[in-house]
Formats: sequence, C-alpha cells, structure tokens
Amino acid sequence: MDLRLIKPWSLLSVALLLAVGASNAFAQNNNNNNGNNNNTTNGVASGVAVDAQGVLKFRRAFDPTGQLMRQRAQQAAALLPPDLNRPSKLRKISLNRLEKAVADSIAKGGGIPEEMKNLAGLNEIKYVFYYPETKDIVIAGTAEGFVRDLNGVNVGTFSGKATLQLEDLVVALRAFAPYSKGTNDVGCSIDPTKEGLANLNKVIASIPAYNVTPGDTATIVTAMKNALGLQNVTVRGVSPKTHFARVMVEADYRMKLIGIGLERPPVNIPSYVDKAAAGSLASNAMQRWYFVPNYDCVKVSEDGLAMELMGNGVKLIGASEMVTQQGGRVQSNSIDRASQVFTTTFTRKYGELAEREPVYAQLRDLIDMLVAAAYIQQQDYYREAGFDLGVFGDENAFPVETLAAPETVETAINAIWKGQRLLTPIGGGVEVRAKEALSSDNVQKDEDGALAETQKGITLNNLAAGQWWWD
Repeated sequence: MDLRLIKPWSLLSVALLLAVGASNAFAQNNNNNNGNNNNTTNGVASGVAVDAQGVLKFRRAFDPTGQLMRQRAQQAAALLPPDLNRPSKLRKISLNRLEKAVADSIAKGGGIPEEMKNLAGLNEIKYVFYYPETKDIVIAGTAEGFVRDLNGVNVGTFSGKATLQLEDLVVALRAFAPYSKGTNDVGCSIDPTKEGLANLNKVIASIPAYNVTPGDTATIVTAMKNALGLQNVTVRGVSPKTHFARVMVEADYRMKLIGIGLERPPVNIPSYVDKAAAGSLASNAMQRWYFVPNYDCVKVSEDGLAMELMGNGVKLIGASEMVTQQGGRVQSNSIDRASQVFTTTFTRKYGELAEREPVYAQLRDLIDMLVAAAYIQQQDYYREAGFDLGVFGDENAFPVETLAAPETVETAINAIWKGQRLLTPIGGGVEVRAKEALSSDNVQKDEDGALAETQKGITLNNLAAGQWWWD
C-alpha cells in the first residue's frame, strides 16, 4: 500500500479507531454438536464458527419484524410438554439426579434429550441449595420453554432470554471439580501481536500529519489492517474447544465492536467513538475493556446450606495502556473520560441489553455457573453428597471439548474524522475470578433468615423415580 498517494489536505487529519475482533464474514461450523450448524435463514448459515486455520468468524441473522421467531416459539410451545413450557418463578434441578438421568440415557444409547441439554428451560441460577437428608445438590432460578433462535442460541419461548446449557454447566463444574483446588481465573483475551503493533506504528509514522482527505480513509484503513494482521485469542481456565469458550470470545468481540461504533446495540449505549473528544485521542493509546463479575453480594445462610446470587452479574471495566515503538504495551495512569462513560453505561444497561442480545445473557449465565460451582466446592457438598460428578466429570462419557479452538480473529477497524490524532487498537477480554465473589468481603449473612426459609420450603420427598427437575 503506497501511502504517498494520499492527496494534500491541510484542514483535517484522520482519527482511526481499531478493534480486536472478527470480520463480518461468517462461516458455517460443521463441528457444533448443539446443532448450530443446521441453523439457517434463507439458506444462509448463522452462528459462530472457526475455520480450518483457527480463525474465528460468524454470521448474524436478522428478523426485523420478529415474525420468524414468533413462528418458531409457537411451534416449540406446541411440541413441548405443558409443564416444561410453562414459565416458572423458581424451577429446581438436582445435579445428582440430573447426572444419573444423563448417565442412564447415555447407557441406553438414545442420546441426551433436549430437556436435559437445556436444563429444563432454566434461564438463570439464583440459588444453590444442599439437602443433607437426601444428599441433593440443587440449583434453582426462573425458567420457561425453549426454542432455537435464528443465530443458533436456545432462548425462552416467552421472554426470549437465553437458556442455560448443560454442556456449559459441566464445564463450570469441572473447573471446580471435587477434590481439586479449582481454577483461579476463567476468561479470554483478544490481543494484537507485538509484531503487529510494531508494524502499525511504522504505518502511522508514514502518514503525513496534514495531508490527508476523507477520500484517503479506505487506503489508510487497509494499510493499518494489513499491518496489524490477525489478533491472538487466548482462553484461560477452561478448554478453548468448548461452547463455554465460544460464548466468552463472542461477547468480548461484540462488546468491542459496540465500543468503536461498528455495531449499534438495541439499547441506548453510547459508543466510545460517540463520546471521545478530539484532543483525547493519543496516537499510541490503547483502551482495554474487560468483563468481570458484578454481584451486589453473595448471600449465604447461617448453616451454609443455601446461597443466593444478588446483583447484575456482569460489569465492564476499562484500563489504558500505551504502545511503544517496538510494539510493547505498558500500563498508563491516564483517565479516559469517554472510556469511563462507555463502560459505566454498558454496565448499567447490561440487563436490558442481555434481554435483547442473547450472547450477553449467556455470558452472565456462565459467570453464575462458575460462582455456583465454586460455592459447591467451597462448601464441600461433593464429599457430603458422595457425588464425584459421574459422567459429568468424564470427557469420554460426556464430551464438551467438541469445537475447533479459536486461535485468531481478523482486525476490525472503524475510521472516524474527529480531531487530529490517531488512536491505536482496543484490546480486552473476560476475566472471572469466581472464588473472589465468595470472599468474606462479598458474602452477606442471611440475617433475617429469608434465604434459609426458601431452602427449607423446598421439598424433595414427592419426586418420582428418575425425576430431576420440578417447580
């Protein structure tokens, strides 16, 4: 790319905002054991995929009127058992009994029923209970019927909220397996390479300070994208070959696209681009945005037999870095007001966004699962229940590492004309330290006994043989 072809212009220089993210060219994933590869809209495959080179790609399907999803929900409701499709304020699932039901189903060679894969339509984990009398470990929350949306995500037939997936729960339980220390950090990161940042700095240095026109934008963007090349995807604490990992990476990627103005969310969240002032765009600044757990508190009963998650579950935080000429990154103490507005608003609107975009509800579900699993391990419920996870702990019996691991994503770039500075890439990720959510500073005692009453008000005495969920 010959940047000497840029036309003279003395009034404007280009400000470029780059994100680490996949391109909008999606591919069908033939390895998705959840059936996402069969999800099509007008013959075009939808969903997240990884190609043969490990590059993450995806395709978004759109339903402007909502008619297609209404039809799908009606068809699903007609096929689901009425008690399963009916919305429930508190659906309970015994993990021990569910594992036994799954093991029996596998042993019979009939596969795992959709009811089990979708955790009886559970769309949140609000409580974890333990019952010493029956030795049941129970999770509970709201639930309803489920249907696959146009992008391959299972959602509620009434609310449209993402449905928890058994395979994701299994990943969380393995992260805090019986008789193990448990992982300290689960997350992902999408980052430019040192070589790519060094090449980018060379491109930036070659651009004339005052000889740029709006017509040169595409030329500059192409040069910078080629210089950066592919970005590295890192998954920590869980296998990158899982659906769990895919959700984290997609949520991270799409959050950054919202930040740089390449994806407009269905709720009012001003992008970083919208709020950035011309003078704030430093030529070597990198804004990094991370998803972390965000609970007002974790309430625990006095006897330790009940836990309640309280709060929105997910928070977006920011940090600034400076990029050296050699492509290195160093922490910066500067405060970027536009970044603060973006992260604060994103966090405040997260619940509303999750109702409209299932991937953010899925991310919140993953965090809930990890904290629930960490609590189960911390309280030693496994030993007390004599539950070693059974088939849930055996990859051969219950495989969850079934997807191609995402290794890289293409650089996505947004070009804006605002001031006279050039902004370099945005990085970020997801970071879940589930044990910290259960630290003494974050745990609240059940002083009024309401949580204990909820736990004691649930009875397992009338469950039929083989029954693993109930309202």
